[in-house]
Amino acid sequence: MKIGRETIPRTAISTSNADTIVVRGKDLSAELIGHTTFTDYFLMLLDGKPASDVRRRVLDATLVAIAEHGLVPSVQASRMTYAAAPEALQGAVAAGLLGCGSVILGASQAAGELFAEIAGEVDGGKSLEGAVHDVVSARRARREAIPGYGHPLHKDRDPRVEALFGVAREAGAELRYVEIAEAVERAIPGIVGKQLKLNVSAAIPAVLLGAGFPLKALRGVPLLARTAGLIAHLLEEAERPCGFALSYQAAQRVEYTGEVPPGFTQEGGQS
Repeated sequence: MKIGRETIPRTAISTSNADTIVVRGKDLSAELIGHTTFTDYFLMLLDGKPASDVRRRVLDATLVAIAEHGLVPSVQASRMTYAAAPEALQGAVAAGLLGCGSVILGASQAAGELFAEIAGEVDGGKSLEGAVHDVVSARRARREAIPGYGHPLHKDRDPRVEALFGVAREAGAELRYVEIAEAVERAIPGIVGKQLKLNVSAAIPAVLLGAGFPLKALRGVPLLARTAGLIAHLLEEAERPCGFALSYQAAQRVEYTGEVPPGFTQEGGQS
C-alpha cells in the first residue's frame, strides 16, 4: 500500500562505499574527524551549511545553559531506571528523554512557534505591540499557557536569560526574536493578570532563531543538551547510587486515599 507521495527513500545526509564515508558531502575520516567540533558538526548535519561563528557561539551557549538542572523528574526517571537495569545505559538515557515534554524541556519549541507566529503578524503589517497583544490574547482566550514565561524558583528573570541574550548580542546574531520575547514579557501582565518573566525556554528559541537555527529542530537542542547531563548523572549513579533512595523517599511520602479491607492498618509502610 502506497502512503504519501514518495515511493523511493531519499536522504542528503550521508552515504558510503567500501573506502569512504560521506557526510553532507564531506569525507568523514579525511575532512571531519579531528578537523571539526561536535557543535559545528551538528549544525552541518542539520542543513549541510558550514557553521558560522554566530551559529556556533549561540548554539554552544544554549547547550551549556540547559544540559544540567538537578534532580528534575526526567533525571530521576533516568537514575531509577538505571538502578533497576544497570546493564542498559541506553534504556536509562531513553527513560530520561521520554520525560521531556511540554513542561520539561519541550517549551522551547512551543515558545519558538509563538515567536514565529508573532513575527508573521508583524510581517503582515501589524506593529510589534499589536501583534503580541493579538497572539497572546488569542492563546489566553483558548486557555493555553504562554510557553517560556514564569518559573517556580526564578520569579525575577531566570538568570540564564540575560546570559544567553548577552552571547547573542556579542556574537552579532539578529535580535528580532529577542525583541519579540521581551515584548511578550511586557504584554503578559495586562493580558494574563500577573507577572510572568522570561525563562530559559523562551530565551533559547529567541537567540537560536536569530542565529538562523531551523524552527522545526528547536526541540532537539534541549534533548541533545540534556543527554549529556543524563550521562553524567548515570555515571554518578553507577559510582554513588541514589536511584533506589529516590524511589524510597517517594514511597514514604505517598498518602493512600482509597478504600481498605476491614482490619487493615498502614503500619509497616508500603510493600
